[in-house]
Amino acid sequence: MTDPSPQLPWECTRSEPGPDILLFRARYNWMRNPRNNTTFKTLVLEGNDWVNVAAVTPAGKVVIVRQFRFGTGRTTSELPAGLVEPDEAPLAAAQRELREETGYTTEDWIPLGSVDANAAFLNNQCHLWLARNAVKTAETALDASEDILVEELSLDELREEIRAGHFSNALSLLTAYKVFDLRLKFRGM
Repeated sequence: MTDPSPQLPWECTRSEPGPDILLFRARYNWMRNPRNNTTFKTLVLEGNDWVNVAAVTPAGKVVIVRQFRFGTGRTTSELPAGLVEPDEAPLAAAQRELREETGYTTEDWIPLGSVDANAAFLNNQCHLWLARNAVKTAETALDASEDILVEELSLDELREEIRAGHFSNALSLLTAYKVFDLRLKFRGM
């Protein structure tokens, strides 16, 4: 396998904190490009890690949430997800988020790996989980800023949500693609 980083290392010549903006803390780094020795100011948003959960019921249904998203200004279909609290393990966060957002629980958890949330300017990771044999055991415990509709979809219904563009959160899509065979059939393919 080829080394993904054969380039010379970048040097941080200066760093200073920026504003605290709710979910993130800004940091400004002055980075020197080893290719041309140019130094420029960059922005890094520091934040907690995230979790995404593909929860599947004993009947093979996928548990999804529909909620309004402030960033896009519209309601989206997604997998349950959320922030990892300070000093909380990713598995504990995944279990908590699934329970709080959907009321579903399970003891059957499989880690699917972790990905950089957006390496261009975020320093956090998203931990992906499969929750097998999830069953509704509790009521939801939503944050004041949440209004979530919980549904169970068949795999065909999930595919249709994706085809229709309703299921468009990138990290939810990645988690779903890691778990399910979601090869979508398009005209000419």
